[in-house]
Amino acid sequence: MGMDRPDRGLGMNLRLVKHLIAAALVATSLLTPFSSLSAASARIKDVVDIEGIRDNQLVGYGLVVGLNGTGDSLNNSPFTKQSLQAMLERLGVNTRGENMRTANVAAVMVTANLPAFSTQGSRLDVNVAALGDAKSLQGGTLLVTPLLGAMVRSMPSPRGR
Repeated sequence: MGMDRPDRGLGMNLRLVKHLIAAALVATSLLTPFSSLSAASARIKDVVDIEGIRDNQLVGYGLVVGLNGTGDSLNNSPFTKQSLQAMLERLGVNTRGENMRTANVAAVMVTANLPAFSTQGSRLDVNVAALGDAKSLQGGTLLVTPLLGAMVRSMPSPRGR
């Protein structure tokens, strides 16, 4: 019975495939206007969390100068004097044994959040907070402050042994 028309099953399968292709084309043509709208409003990195990709918290220690008398006092903030002396020595100015006033300088902690997909030259918002007894940081200038990220050590994989 099946021997006289060996292509009968193949014909049924081809018709089914044609119907499936037609249905897929109709669905694609109906969804195309909506897909262009959603592609314009969201980027993959904005809607997807990739394991291991995260923002990096940065921290640093620095000096704010030019404070017009509202900086740290020597009595309560000896580290400000030490930092100022070390910075001036790196610049070739010998201040050891000199009587320094730090009323125009404040030691500060600088923190920032580096987004996961930042590139070289990206701008960052930073927070600057006084460490000593400075009355105000307003009007001061933050000197170049290296920011460091958390040191993450990876565990060796068990397969690497």
